Amino acid sequence: MAEPDAEPDRDQQPRTEAADSDVGELVGRLTEPGDLEPAERRKLLGRLTRALRQRSKQAEGTGRGRWLADVFLNIAPRIPIRDLQTISEHHHGLTGELLADDLVRTAQKATMTVGAIGGALAAAEFAAPPLLLSAPAQLVAETLVVAAIEVKLLAELHEVYGVRIEGTGTQRAAAFTAAWARQRGIDPLAPSSVTLALGAATKTALRNRLMRTLGRHLTTLGPFLTGAVAGGALNRIATKKLGEAIRTDLRGKLPPPPERKRLGR
Repeated sequence: MAEPDAEPDRDQQPRTEAADSDVGELVGRLTEPGDLEPAERRKLLGRLTRALRQRSKQAEGTGRGRWLADVFLNIAPRIPIRDLQTISEHHHGLTGELLADDLVRTAQKATMTVGAIGGALAAAEFAAPPLLLSAPAQLVAETLVVAAIEVKLLAELHEVYGVRIEGTGTQRAAAFTAAWARQRGIDPLAPSSVTLALGAATKTALRNRLMRTLGRHLTTLGPFLTGAVAGGALNRIATKKLGEAIRTDLRGKLPPPPERKRLGR
């Protein structure tokens, strides 16, 4: 009977953790508040693509959806989520529905930019076929960044509507990720909202959501600038749809009237 092959796993773990740390840092920078210069965003997306290509070498034999979900779960706690006061300060003192409007617009702009940059890069690769080999890793990079931007939007909309989710940073990241997978707001009164956020059913939903997002980015693999236009437009539409769904859901979970004063209502 063959002996368990445990040693390679111990050797691989530090490399996997280091790769996840690099990926998490880059995704975090791409989702920080404020506009990134296009050149800087392209540079960061390029670095993320290379880091993911390295990370994917350690995932042979794992289904693409499962691997993608595992990577996202590892980086989710690094997504920068602001509290209500900070969000308002960063959006010129807006509150309530006006603040929520601005959050959604900002997220739409960010995901549209990611799709447009990715499409432009793919167009360039069509002009140089050997470089097309990098496209799968590039699409994964776009998918992770768009998912992170949308998870951030979802989490901060909870802040705006006064639906505070308690728990550690890791627990809250898991809860917001689970909510994004289902495109729903979180019910803070449900005991399982945080502690059981990532059960088997939720992980399946996350894999499916990420794969749908990845499929959307396949439209960037078009010649000329068709991919850039399609990628940007589809991301903008999807992010707007998410924002509308979460806002509708959260309005039904608003705190009692006295607490609404801080929401600008």
